[in-house]
Amino acid sequence: MSHVGVPRGTARKRRSLALLATGVLTLPVLAGCSSGDDGSAAGFAPQDIAVTGRDLVAEGGTVDWAIDSVPATLNTFQADADSSTTRITGALLPTLFPLDAKGRPQLNPDYLESAKVVETEPRQVVLYRLNQQAVWSDGREIGAPDFVAQWRALSGRDSAFWTARNAGYDRIEKIERGADDLEVRVTFAKPYGDWRSLFSPLYPKEVTGSPKAFNDGARTTLKATSGPFRLSGVDKKKGEVTLVRNPRWWGSPAKLDSLVFRAVAPQDRAAALAAGKVDVADVDAAAAHRITQAAGGKAANGQPLAQGPGAAPDPAAALRSWAEAHGSDAEQAAAAQAAREKSRAAAEAHAAEQGRLSAYVVRKSLEPAYTQLALNGESGPLADDRVRRAVARALNRQELVDTVLGPLGLPARPLGSHLALAGQPAYEDSSDALGGQDTEEAQALLADAGWTPEGAVSKTDGTKAGSEAGKKSGKDAEKKSAGPAAGKAGSTDDKAGDTADRHGSAPDDGLYIVGDDDKSGDGDKPGGDRSGDGDHRGDGDPVGGAATHVLAPAPAAGFHRSVLLSQAGYLSESGTSQDVPARVSAQDRRPGGAAGAYAPAGTAAPAQGADGRRGPLGKDGKPLTLRFVLPSGPGAEPLRSVGDKISAMLDSVGIRTEITKVSDESYFQDHIASGDYDLALYSWPATAYPATDDRPIFAKPVPATDGSLLVEQNYTRVGTDHIDQLFDQAVSELDEGNARDLMKQADARIWAAAGSIPLYQRPQLVAANRKLVNVGAFGLGAPRYQDIGFKAPQAAGAPANQKKHTYEKLR
Repeated sequence: MSHVGVPRGTARKRRSLALLATGVLTLPVLAGCSSGDDGSAAGFAPQDIAVTGRDLVAEGGTVDWAIDSVPATLNTFQADADSSTTRITGALLPTLFPLDAKGRPQLNPDYLESAKVVETEPRQVVLYRLNQQAVWSDGREIGAPDFVAQWRALSGRDSAFWTARNAGYDRIEKIERGADDLEVRVTFAKPYGDWRSLFSPLYPKEVTGSPKAFNDGARTTLKATSGPFRLSGVDKKKGEVTLVRNPRWWGSPAKLDSLVFRAVAPQDRAAALAAGKVDVADVDAAAAHRITQAAGGKAANGQPLAQGPGAAPDPAAALRSWAEAHGSDAEQAAAAQAAREKSRAAAEAHAAEQGRLSAYVVRKSLEPAYTQLALNGESGPLADDRVRRAVARALNRQELVDTVLGPLGLPARPLGSHLALAGQPAYEDSSDALGGQDTEEAQALLADAGWTPEGAVSKTDGTKAGSEAGKKSGKDAEKKSAGPAAGKAGSTDDKAGDTADRHGSAPDDGLYIVGDDDKSGDGDKPGGDRSGDGDHRGDGDPVGGAATHVLAPAPAAGFHRSVLLSQAGYLSESGTSQDVPARVSAQDRRPGGAAGAYAPAGTAAPAQGADGRRGPLGKDGKPLTLRFVLPSGPGAEPLRSVGDKISAMLDSVGIRTEITKVSDESYFQDHIASGDYDLALYSWPATAYPATDDRPIFAKPVPATDGSLLVEQNYTRVGTDHIDQLFDQAVSELDEGNARDLMKQADARIWAAAGSIPLYQRPQLVAANRKLVNVGAFGLGAPRYQDIGFKAPQAAGAPANQKKHTYEKLR
């Protein structure tokens, strides 16, 4: 289903924020906590796909699978590829190292006999030995020419190829045939630890051999495929992509005759399921609840439905309706009888639909993506790392996780890593580098940064807060006193004024200020000027002061990639390469976390009010207000619920939030990517290759020659040289254990910088025909399309015969 969230790394696969964003909205998600290989005890959710042996799966049949839309391209390496592209090509093209149920790359024997590093000096060399039966659908053998063509197209050396990513391919020096046609020898110019991420999917040379074929030839068709299915046709008018069994497939043959991917909007999926138009569909929590209720037409507790067309009216309403329908006023009676008839018809239709929904079951797991709270550190109060950390320390992440995952019966543990999910071998909870919820510590950090209750008292000379104090003229003060509009226009500071103008452009409807119940006071709209106190820079240095330009902005790319989709924040010390340790530093190990994560010893927190809450904080007469941007679409309600809870938590420590709701369509591009927000919720997809895929999300923004800021996919604008160096070391590390240690160090520093606060792994709810097996909520793993099918009917008398046979053996 679609996802409002975030992009994948500009590196190997672009993470699409827009994609994840929608999904994030529709299905907020969970997080896990574990370390090492065993994540089952701490937030890991296994696959839920009705695993069944192939001998128990019937031959034949067609499965209709709901997708968001017919993909704009079948080339996953293009910027407009999305989750539908990934879903479809997964059944058509070679994936050399698919992910298992715990998100670990595993060699695919259908295509490879072996693949390993055979040399490290003077250059890293990887030798692939292909399955001798592996062929394209046109009969040609898969071989070195396909690897060479894909490398040249994705290396970044020829700009004629319109590619969205080249990470890893740009490190290859040459590719050549090995001892025979079955061997492919890849030599790297620079060591590359994530070499298993390459050549998946692998396209035939007919697609990657020339710019014209690459750019245009694979958008609506594929000249050759190599999977258990082949492409039969794409019908954009009907919204269908049809795959049929591949007669040249040498592996375990597909159980189904055909797979039809059908475009169905998320809000229409319950109706499509009830109408029998689809057999498999990602659904939101509301649709999942309906399907669960469909058994007997009762609620989950077994009682009659309390609401909806099928619900019985309460006794008073029923009596009133009967009285009106049989009263002496003929006109009123006729209207009441018509209303009763309409209600009866709606109830019957609802009951019939619920009856049809009983043919489906909801399979659930945790999606390979996580939702985070992003803090924009480019300017304003959040440019101060102490304020960012205070925001993080004010959050009760467990309460937020319980809100999203508790009602779904999924493991509810706050996510402890930016770079891995519970169950993955690289997962380790590094959140101690920042610390858990601590109201007193949050207040102390704010006080140390200069935000106090006394500072919220307005100055009589009209000066601004923070770094703007004393810079405004009397003329500016007059403009401020004239009202909200004048107040916004009064800023003469380029950076602050530009930010204020952007914030002021949002319409008043959809605006709500948490903690600001007195609308008669200050004429300025809170959050209109984000300059705040932007002078302080800690380890997680935000880069500001210039117009922001997104370098290689994440499109709605399939990996989810397709959104939230992978985000950021960072922390460093001096930023020099000498500071990068080979192992986890003592500072990162100690319970206190990274340096700077706490206020200086002796910094007292402001006193609480009589009700236990703290009054608004301010500096130089300006209140501490953060602009919280949330999507307004119907599918974003769970995300807005989380946002409301976060606002209340921040209000309890004196931080006001200005909630602005914007359309789903503009949420990412016009606000997240452009930096027009202080706080935001969006998702990033997980990856088995964080050193490659996550670097663009956490890379330190750098100024461009034209004065703009290149942020890649780091939409929080918080980063450090040290974190960049850790990523660079990890991606070149061929020892997997050492690479994981480096990533854990980087994650601890990302936590301490407090630009990105992971909350929970997103839930994955999939409605599937009860007769289907080996399909559903795949979690961290990849589907095996050839094993999906309908459960074979059990032969008559089989249980009795089996029982008799067992009895005879016992005799």
